[in-house]
Amino acid sequence: MIIRSTLSQKLATLLIYLILAFVALLCLFPLVHVLAVSLSSSTAASAGVVALWPVDLSFSAYIYALNKAEFIQSLFVSIQRVLIGTGLNLILITLVAYPLSKETSAFRFRTAYVWIFFLTTLFSGGLIPTFMVVQQTGIMNSLWALILPGAVPVFSVVLLLNFFRGLPRELEESASIDGAGPFRILWSIYWPLSVPALATLTLFSMVGHWNAWFDGLIYMHTPDKYPLQSYLQTIVIQQNLQPLSAEDEKLLSEVSNRTFRAAQIFLGALPILVVYPYLQKYFVKGIVLGSVKG
Repeated sequence: MIIRSTLSQKLATLLIYLILAFVALLCLFPLVHVLAVSLSSSTAASAGVVALWPVDLSFSAYIYALNKAEFIQSLFVSIQRVLIGTGLNLILITLVAYPLSKETSAFRFRTAYVWIFFLTTLFSGGLIPTFMVVQQTGIMNSLWALILPGAVPVFSVVLLLNFFRGLPRELEESASIDGAGPFRILWSIYWPLSVPALATLTLFSMVGHWNAWFDGLIYMHTPDKYPLQSYLQTIVIQQNLQPLSAEDEKLLSEVSNRTFRAAQIFLGALPILVVYPYLQKYFVKGIVLGSVKG
C-alpha cells in the first residue's frame, strides 16, 4: 500500500529540514570564520572586516605556525596521546565490559562490580586527590600522566556492555561447545560483531584525548611536554609572537596575533575533521544498538 503525504505533512517536513539546515550553518559558522581569518592578511584581520571569506589571501600565518618548534612538538605529543590513549582505552573498555555483560548466574558478583563502576560516574576523587595520585605514582611530567587517569571511561564501558548484552547468546554457547575459552570468544566473536559500537567509542576516545587541555597544564612541568590543546590555550591567553630568526622578521610583519591564533586553532581541529566523516556512519548506529538492554 502506497501512503501519500498530505500537504501539511510535506510542509512540516520542509520546515524541519530548513530548521536543521539553519542549525548546521550556525555550527559551521565559527569554524569557517576562523579559517577565513587565518587565511587573511594581518591588516584585514585586525580591522575586523573578515567574515566568511578571506580578505587579501595570505598563508603567512600557517607558514609561521608550522615553523614554530613549540607547535610541532605539542602536535607530536597530542598524536602520541591519541594513538596510545585510544588503543589503551579500547582494550580496557573491552576487558571490563565483556565480563560485566554476563548474567548473574555466569558472573556471581556482576551486580556489585557494576555498581562500583557506576558510582564513579556520580562521585569523583576530585582534582587534588587525583593530582596526588599522579604525583605519587611517579608519572608526573610524562605522557602517562595524560593517559592513565582516564584509561577506563565508565560511560564507554556502559555503552559497550549494553551492546554485548544485545548479541545472541547462542553464538557464545556454540563457541563454548566447540572448546573456545572466554578470550577466544571475546576476540573472535564479540569483537568483530561490535564494529559499530567500537567505532563510536574510538571516536569518543579520540575526541576526548585530542581536545583535553587542562590536564596538560597541571601535570606537565615544562611547556615542551604540553599537548597541542594546552599549548593553544597558553598562546591564546598570552597572545605572544616571537620572531623565529632575523630572516623571519618580514614574515612576522605579515602575521598578527589574530591570524596566528586562528591558524593554530584550525590546524588543531583539522585532524578530527578529517577522521570524523569515516567514523560518522557508525556513530548513531553504535549508540542505538547499545541502548537496547541494561
